[in-house]
Amino acid sequence: MDPKPTGATLLLAPAARGGASARLPPADSQRARFPPVDEHLVKPEVTRDEMIRGRKVVAAPSLEPHAEQQVRLDFLIAPHLQPGYIGAADLITRVTEGSDFATDLSIRRAGTDPATGRRYLEEISFEIVNEQSMRDVREKAEDLISRGVRRVFALFVKRDEVAEWSAAEARFIPLAPDATIEDPCLVRPVPVRALLDGATAEREVVRALERKGNPELEAIKARERQAALDEGRRSGLDEGRRSGLDEGRRSGLDEGQRAVLLRQLRVRFGEVPEAARAQILAAPGERLAVWAERILVARTLDELFEG
Repeated sequence: MDPKPTGATLLLAPAARGGASARLPPADSQRARFPPVDEHLVKPEVTRDEMIRGRKVVAAPSLEPHAEQQVRLDFLIAPHLQPGYIGAADLITRVTEGSDFATDLSIRRAGTDPATGRRYLEEISFEIVNEQSMRDVREKAEDLISRGVRRVFALFVKRDEVAEWSAAEARFIPLAPDATIEDPCLVRPVPVRALLDGATAEREVVRALERKGNPELEAIKARERQAALDEGRRSGLDEGRRSGLDEGRRSGLDEGQRAVLLRQLRVRFGEVPEAARAQILAAPGERLAVWAERILVARTLDELFEG
Protein backbone atom coordinates (compact mmCIF):
# COMPACT_ATOMS: atom_id res chain seq x y z
CA MET A 1 0.00 0.00 0.00
CA ASP A 2 1.00 3.62 -0.52
CA PRO A 3 0.91 5.53 2.78
CA LYS A 4 -0.40 9.10 2.54
CA PRO A 5 0.17 11.75 5.22
CA THR A 6 -3.00 13.00 6.88
CA GLY A 7 -1.52 16.20 8.23
CA ALA A 8 -1.65 15.00 11.83
CA THR A 9 1.67 15.43 13.61
CA LEU A 10 0.72 14.65 17.21
CA LEU A 11 0.41 11.08 18.48
CA LEU A 12 -1.70 10.45 21.55
CA ALA A 13 -0.86 7.09 23.12
CA PRO A 14 -3.08 5.23 25.60
CA ALA A 15 -2.07 5.70 29.23
CA ALA A 16 -0.51 2.71 30.95
CA ARG A 17 -3.65 1.86 32.98
CA GLY A 18 -6.33 2.95 30.54
CA GLY A 19 -6.67 6.52 31.78
CA ALA A 20 -6.26 9.71 29.81
CA SER A 21 -4.01 9.76 26.78
CA ALA A 22 -0.58 11.36 27.03
CA ARG A 23 1.84 12.98 24.62
CA LEU A 24 4.75 10.82 23.50
CA PRO A 25 8.25 11.84 24.56
CA PRO A 26 10.69 13.17 21.95
CA ALA A 27 12.00 10.82 19.27
CA ASP A 28 15.41 10.25 20.90
CA SER A 29 13.88 8.97 24.12
CA GLN A 30 11.39 6.86 22.14
CA ARG A 31 14.27 4.72 20.89
CA ALA A 32 15.41 4.04 24.45
CA ARG A 33 12.48 1.66 24.97
CA PHE A 34 10.77 -0.63 22.50
CA PRO A 35 7.17 -1.66 23.09
CA PRO A 36 5.94 -5.18 22.21
CA VAL A 37 5.67 -5.77 18.48
CA ASP A 38 1.92 -6.38 18.67
CA GLU A 39 0.96 -3.59 21.09
CA HIS A 40 -0.53 -1.30 18.48
CA LEU A 41 -1.31 2.39 18.32
CA VAL A 42 -3.81 1.83 15.51
CA LYS A 43 -6.45 -0.83 14.92
CA PRO A 44 -5.15 -3.38 12.40
CA GLU A 45 -7.68 -4.53 9.78
CA VAL A 46 -10.17 -1.93 11.02
CA THR A 47 -8.46 1.26 9.91
CA ARG A 48 -5.94 2.07 7.20
CA ASP A 49 -4.06 4.33 9.59
CA GLU A 50 -0.39 3.85 10.38
CA MET A 51 1.95 5.87 12.59
CA ILE A 52 5.44 7.01 11.64
CA ARG A 53 7.22 8.84 14.48
CA GLY A 54 3.97 10.25 15.76
CA ARG A 55 2.65 11.24 12.34
CA LYS A 56 -0.52 9.57 11.21
CA VAL A 57 -0.44 8.31 7.63
CA VAL A 58 -3.07 6.42 5.66
CA ALA A 59 -2.03 3.19 3.94
CA ALA A 60 -3.95 3.90 0.75
CA PRO A 61 -4.94 1.23 -1.78
CA SER A 62 -2.34 0.64 -4.48
CA LEU A 63 -2.14 1.65 -8.11
CA GLU A 64 -1.30 -0.97 -10.74
CA PRO A 65 2.52 -0.67 -10.63
CA HIS A 66 2.63 -1.13 -6.86
CA ALA A 67 -0.02 -3.85 -6.78
CA GLU A 68 1.62 -5.88 -9.57
CA GLN A 69 5.03 -5.57 -7.93
CA GLN A 70 3.49 -6.79 -4.67
CA VAL A 71 2.26 -9.99 -6.31
CA ARG A 72 5.65 -10.63 -7.92
CA LEU A 73 7.50 -10.01 -4.64
CA ASP A 74 5.26 -12.34 -2.62
CA PHE A 75 5.40 -15.02 -5.33
CA LEU A 76 9.20 -14.90 -5.44
CA ILE A 77 10.11 -14.73 -1.77
CA ALA A 78 7.73 -17.32 -0.27
CA PRO A 79 9.37 -20.38 -1.93
CA HIS A 80 12.84 -19.08 -0.99
CA LEU A 81 12.22 -19.15 2.77
CA GLN A 82 14.28 -21.52 4.87
CA PRO A 83 12.36 -24.00 7.04
CA GLY A 84 11.58 -22.29 10.32
CA TYR A 85 10.99 -18.90 8.69
CA ILE A 86 7.71 -17.35 7.62
CA GLY A 87 6.82 -14.52 5.28
CA ALA A 88 4.04 -12.00 5.86
CA ALA A 89 2.47 -9.34 3.66
CA ASP A 90 1.40 -6.02 5.21
CA LEU A 91 2.14 -7.24 8.74
CA ILE A 92 1.89 -4.29 11.11
CA THR A 93 4.61 -3.95 13.74
CA ARG A 94 4.91 -1.62 16.69
CA VAL A 95 8.41 -0.51 15.84
CA THR A 96 8.98 2.29 18.37
CA GLU A 97 6.93 4.29 20.83
CA GLY A 98 5.76 6.53 18.00
CA SER A 99 5.86 4.16 15.03
CA ASP A 100 3.34 1.46 14.25
CA PHE A 101 3.33 0.51 10.58
CA ALA A 102 3.48 -2.33 8.08
CA THR A 103 5.93 -3.06 5.30
CA ASP A 104 4.88 -4.75 2.09
CA LEU A 105 6.66 -8.01 2.93
CA SER A 106 8.58 -9.19 5.97
CA ILE A 107 10.42 -12.35 6.99
CA ARG A 108 10.62 -13.57 10.57
CA ARG A 109 11.16 -16.74 12.54
CA ALA A 110 8.09 -18.91 12.92
CA GLY A 111 6.65 -19.46 16.36
CA THR A 112 6.89 -17.48 19.59
CA ASP A 113 9.90 -15.59 20.87
CA PRO A 114 10.64 -17.11 24.31
CA ALA A 115 12.13 -13.81 25.46
CA THR A 116 8.87 -11.90 24.94
CA GLY A 117 6.14 -14.52 24.69
CA ARG A 118 5.06 -12.87 21.44
CA ARG A 119 5.84 -13.35 17.77
CA TYR A 120 9.38 -12.75 16.62
CA LEU A 121 10.42 -9.40 15.23
CA GLU A 122 10.94 -9.54 11.50
CA GLU A 123 14.53 -9.99 10.30
CA ILE A 124 14.07 -8.68 6.75
CA SER A 125 11.59 -6.14 5.42
CA PHE A 126 10.72 -5.15 1.85
CA GLU A 127 9.03 -1.86 1.00
CA ILE A 128 7.57 -1.17 -2.45
CA VAL A 129 7.92 2.52 -3.26
CA ASN A 130 5.67 4.09 -5.85
CA GLU A 131 3.78 7.15 -4.57
CA GLN A 132 5.11 7.30 -1.00
CA SER A 133 7.13 10.24 0.19
CA MET A 134 10.83 9.51 0.60
CA ARG A 135 10.60 10.92 4.09
CA ASP A 136 8.20 8.15 5.10
CA VAL A 137 10.29 5.47 3.42
CA ARG A 138 13.51 6.70 5.00
CA GLU A 139 12.06 7.06 8.50
CA LYS A 140 10.49 3.61 8.34
CA ALA A 141 13.85 2.11 7.38
CA GLU A 142 15.66 3.95 10.17
CA ASP A 143 13.11 2.87 12.78
CA LEU A 144 13.12 -0.76 11.63
CA ILE A 145 16.91 -0.99 11.79
CA SER A 146 17.01 0.72 15.19
CA ARG A 147 14.43 -1.79 16.45
CA GLY A 148 16.58 -4.74 15.36
CA VAL A 149 15.39 -5.65 11.87
CA ARG A 150 18.58 -6.84 10.16
CA ARG A 151 17.91 -5.75 6.59
CA VAL A 152 15.51 -3.38 4.85
CA PHE A 153 15.06 -3.36 1.08
CA ALA A 154 13.15 -0.91 -1.09
CA LEU A 155 11.81 -1.64 -4.57
CA PHE A 156 11.52 1.67 -6.41
CA VAL A 157 8.88 0.95 -9.02
CA LYS A 158 9.21 4.09 -11.14
CA ARG A 159 12.94 3.69 -11.67
CA ASP A 160 12.95 -0.11 -11.78
CA GLU A 161 15.51 -0.33 -8.99
CA VAL A 162 16.16 -2.37 -5.85
CA ALA A 163 18.11 -0.81 -2.98
CA GLU A 164 19.13 -1.79 0.55
CA TRP A 165 19.18 0.58 3.51
CA SER A 166 22.63 1.39 4.87
CA ALA A 167 22.60 2.55 8.49
CA ALA A 168 26.23 3.63 8.14
CA GLU A 169 25.43 5.95 5.21
CA ALA A 170 21.84 6.71 6.25
CA ARG A 171 20.51 6.08 2.76
CA PHE A 172 19.30 3.40 0.39
CA ILE A 173 22.14 2.00 -1.71
CA PRO A 174 21.07 0.67 -5.15
CA LEU A 175 21.88 -2.95 -5.95
CA ALA A 176 23.28 -3.92 -9.34
CA PRO A 177 20.74 -5.67 -11.60
CA ASP A 178 22.98 -8.75 -11.79
CA ALA A 179 23.56 -8.87 -8.02
CA THR A 180 21.97 -11.40 -5.68
CA ILE A 181 20.52 -11.16 -2.17
CA GLU A 182 22.03 -13.81 0.09
CA ASP A 183 20.77 -14.34 3.62
CA PRO A 184 20.42 -17.15 6.20
CA CYS A 185 16.63 -16.77 5.88
CA LEU A 186 16.78 -17.90 2.25
CA VAL A 187 17.40 -21.36 0.80
CA ARG A 188 19.33 -19.86 -2.11
CA PRO A 189 20.36 -16.38 -3.27
CA VAL A 190 17.60 -14.27 -4.81
CA PRO A 191 18.69 -12.45 -7.98
CA VAL A 192 17.87 -8.76 -7.94
CA ARG A 193 16.60 -9.10 -11.50
CA ALA A 194 13.97 -11.61 -10.31
CA LEU A 195 12.45 -8.91 -8.08
CA LEU A 196 11.78 -6.79 -11.16
CA ASP A 197 11.03 -9.31 -13.93
CA GLY A 198 8.22 -11.86 -13.90
CA ALA A 199 9.86 -14.44 -16.18
CA THR A 200 13.05 -14.40 -14.11
CA ALA A 201 10.97 -14.70 -10.93
CA GLU A 202 9.23 -17.83 -12.26
CA ARG A 203 12.57 -19.47 -13.08
CA GLU A 204 13.98 -18.67 -9.64
CA VAL A 205 10.88 -20.02 -7.90
CA VAL A 206 11.37 -23.37 -9.64
CA ARG A 207 15.02 -23.42 -8.58
CA ALA A 208 14.11 -22.60 -4.99
CA LEU A 209 11.49 -25.36 -4.88
CA GLU A 210 14.03 -27.78 -6.33
CA ARG A 211 16.57 -26.78 -3.66
CA LYS A 212 13.95 -27.45 -0.97
CA GLY A 213 13.10 -30.85 -2.44
CA ASN A 214 9.49 -29.92 -3.10
CA PRO A 215 7.55 -33.25 -3.24
CA GLU A 216 5.43 -32.30 -6.25
CA LEU A 217 8.46 -31.11 -8.20
CA GLU A 218 10.34 -34.29 -7.29
CA ALA A 219 7.34 -36.34 -8.48
CA ILE A 220 7.34 -34.48 -11.81
CA LYS A 221 11.07 -35.13 -12.22
CA ALA A 222 10.57 -38.82 -11.36
CA ARG A 223 7.81 -39.12 -13.97
CA GLU A 224 10.04 -37.46 -16.56
CA ARG A 225 12.91 -39.82 -15.73
CA GLN A 226 10.60 -42.83 -16.00
CA ALA A 227 9.19 -41.57 -19.30
CA ALA A 228 12.74 -41.17 -20.64
CA LEU A 229 13.62 -44.71 -19.54
CA ASP A 230 10.46 -46.11 -21.12
CA GLU A 231 11.17 -44.26 -24.35
CA GLY A 232 14.73 -45.58 -24.30
CA ARG A 233 13.50 -49.13 -23.84
CA ARG A 234 10.97 -48.76 -26.66
CA SER A 235 13.60 -47.26 -28.94
CA GLY A 236 16.00 -50.07 -28.06
CA LEU A 237 13.40 -52.74 -28.75
CA ASP A 238 12.43 -51.13 -32.04
CA GLU A 239 16.05 -50.86 -33.07
CA GLY A 240 16.62 -54.46 -32.02
CA ARG A 241 13.67 -55.62 -34.09
CA ARG A 242 14.87 -53.65 -37.09
CA SER A 243 18.40 -54.96 -36.68
CA GLY A 244 17.10 -58.50 -36.30
CA LEU A 245 14.96 -58.23 -39.41
CA ASP A 246 17.84 -56.76 -41.40
CA GLU A 247 20.18 -59.46 -40.18
CA GLY A 248 17.60 -62.10 -40.97
CA ARG A 249 17.14 -60.78 -44.47
CA ARG A 250 20.87 -60.69 -45.07
CA SER A 251 21.29 -64.19 -43.68
CA GLY A 252 18.47 -65.53 -45.84
CA LEU A 253 19.89 -63.94 -48.98
CA ASP A 254 23.34 -65.35 -48.24
CA GLU A 255 21.96 -68.86 -47.71
CA GLY A 256 20.05 -68.68 -50.96
CA GLN A 257 23.13 -67.45 -52.79
CA ARG A 258 25.20 -70.35 -51.37
CA ALA A 259 22.64 -72.91 -52.52
CA VAL A 260 22.53 -71.44 -56.05
CA LEU A 261 26.33 -71.29 -56.25
CA LEU A 262 26.72 -74.94 -55.17
CA ARG A 263 24.21 -76.04 -57.84
CA GLN A 264 26.08 -74.03 -60.46
CA LEU A 265 29.36 -75.67 -59.41
CA ARG A 266 27.89 -79.15 -59.73
CA VAL A 267 26.59 -78.29 -63.21
CA ARG A 268 29.94 -76.84 -64.34
CA PHE A 269 32.46 -79.07 -62.58
CA GLY A 270 30.60 -82.10 -61.28
CA GLU A 271 30.81 -83.21 -57.66
CA VAL A 272 31.96 -80.31 -55.44
CA PRO A 273 34.96 -81.14 -53.24
CA GLU A 274 34.38 -80.89 -49.49
CA ALA A 275 37.00 -78.14 -49.16
CA ALA A 276 35.24 -76.01 -51.79
CA ARG A 277 31.85 -76.65 -50.14
CA ALA A 278 33.22 -75.57 -46.74
CA GLN A 279 34.71 -72.43 -48.29
CA ILE A 280 31.38 -71.48 -49.84
CA LEU A 281 29.40 -72.18 -46.65
CA ALA A 282 31.76 -69.99 -44.60
CA ALA A 283 32.03 -67.10 -47.07
CA PRO A 284 30.28 -63.74 -46.38
CA GLY A 285 27.67 -62.34 -48.73
CA GLU A 286 30.11 -60.00 -50.48
CA ARG A 287 32.44 -62.88 -51.43
CA LEU A 288 29.52 -65.03 -52.61
CA ALA A 289 28.46 -62.21 -54.94
CA VAL A 290 31.96 -62.13 -56.48
CA TRP A 291 31.97 -65.90 -57.04
CA ALA A 292 28.46 -65.82 -58.50
CA GLU A 293 29.74 -63.51 -61.24
CA ARG A 294 33.08 -65.28 -61.67
CA ILE A 295 31.52 -68.74 -62.18
CA LEU A 296 30.24 -67.59 -65.54
CA VAL A 297 33.80 -67.34 -66.91
CA ALA A 298 35.92 -69.53 -64.58
CA ARG A 299 37.34 -72.63 -66.28
CA THR A 300 38.32 -74.39 -63.05
CA LEU A 301 37.56 -74.27 -59.34
CA ASP A 302 40.97 -72.76 -58.74
CA GLU A 303 40.13 -69.86 -61.08
CA LEU A 304 36.85 -69.39 -59.25
CA PHE A 305 38.40 -69.13 -55.80
CA GLU A 306 41.65 -67.39 -56.65
CA GLY A 307 42.16 -63.91 -55.17
